[in-house]
Amino acid sequence: GLVQKCQPIVDALNKIKTPTSHTALFSPRGVTYNEGKAKEYAKMDHLILVCGHYEGIDERVNDYVDELLSIGDYVLTGGEIPAMAVIDSVVRLLEGAISSDSLVDESFNEPILEYPQYTEPYDFNGSKVPDILYSGNHEAINKWRRKQALLLTRKHRPDLFEKLPLSKQDKKLLEEAKSSEIPDWELKAIEKGHKYIK
Repeated sequence: GLVQKCQPIVDALNKIKTPTSHTALFSPRGVTYNEGKAKEYAKMDHLILVCGHYEGIDERVNDYVDELLSIGDYVLTGGEIPAMAVIDSVVRLLEGAISSDSLVDESFNEPILEYPQYTEPYDFNGSKVPDILYSGNHEAINKWRRKQALLLTRKHRPDLFEKLPLSKQDKKLLEEAKSSEIPDWELKAIEKGHKYIK
């Protein structure tokens, strides 16, 4: 396959680089991209992403970039899609791009997946929105959401779960989950909010 020449890439970099530029080249050798890296990039003044194509890029281009970056262990036809993914994940962190409230409870803010989300209708083909979410008890709802996030992370992303520092309450919630019984705090919240439950 074709290998991209170093001269045009280096010329382009020299044309656009500034003293505050940071240059990342997509490569399977690179550090794996994650939310932490997105936050790091969002604080930078000038980010340059170098996208390979075809068989790859002349090895000597590596000497002109600040880091190598990978978005995962698979092969794409070029670096354009990885660049779009990085740009989207960084831009959303910039002030004014989206509401700051939207950035609070999200997967990967800490090493945990987000809790399940629901909308109307209450009953869809026999699958119902959990009653606790209609209770009106925000403290109990937050507790339920934390428990679900812990359980989902442990089940689907054990690699993240291993890194998660568990609080006393987290451990208690996980212990509760071993039983099929609904815990008292959840039953009480549902009972008090029964008028909101459909």
